[in-house]
Formats: sequence, structure tokens, C-alpha cells
Amino acid sequence: MPHWTALVTILSILVYIGADMRVGRARGTYKVKAPATTGDPAFERIFRSHQNMLEWMVIYLPVLWLFALYIGDRWAAAIGLVWIVGRILYLAQYAQAAEKRGPGFSIQALAAGALVVGSLIAIVKTLIAG
Repeated sequence: MPHWTALVTILSILVYIGADMRVGRARGTYKVKAPATTGDPAFERIFRSHQNMLEWMVIYLPVLWLFALYIGDRWAAAIGLVWIVGRILYLAQYAQAAEKRGPGFSIQALAAGALVVGSLIAIVKTLIAG
């Protein structure tokens, strides 16, 4: 059983929930009532960083699990932790200024890329081996 990957999955979801709660607080701080998604630029940065995380989770979570199943639980979990660190940096950096979001984005994108490429190679090797 991929227990480490399961734990990292839950941690990823907790970070996402934290980002979601941050949007809720920002709505109050910047007086942006739902369903509006525009207003103060500080609110928009917090909102976009949350939306961007959701967009990436659709990529990250499936390949995290494929990597765990085809390569290994501990390796998947380790790369997943790198992804989480990148996302947390991205959330913090983007809230400060849009032009500061690059390092966190790069870290999480490289981690997700490693999961995609690793999974693809392992799946193809498994298919070829029969």
C-alpha cells in the first residue's frame, strides 16, 4: 500500500483548503462579495493563486499516484512534498506581487514534470515488458 503517497495527498488537500480559506478571508478584507472574482489587486492575486493550485492539482494528483504505483511510494511522496513546498511558496509569493511568483511556480512545475515523465517511462517499460 502506498501509505506515504496517501499522507502526501492529504497534506496537498490541506494546503488547498488553507488557500481556499485564505480567499474567504481576503473577500472580507478587500470587500469582494461572492460571486465576484475581481476587485482589489491584492484580492485578485490571492484568488488567482488559489485557482492556479486547483488547475495544477488536476495534473499533480493522478501522476503522483501513477508514480507511486509504477515506481515507488517513497519516491512519489518525496516528489509530492517538493510540489507542496513549491505551491506554498507560490501562494506566498503571488500574494506579495505577481512578478514574485516564479520560483514557487518553477519548483512545483518541475516536481509535477518529474512525476509525469517518470510515470510515463515506467508505464511504457511495463507495457513493453509485457
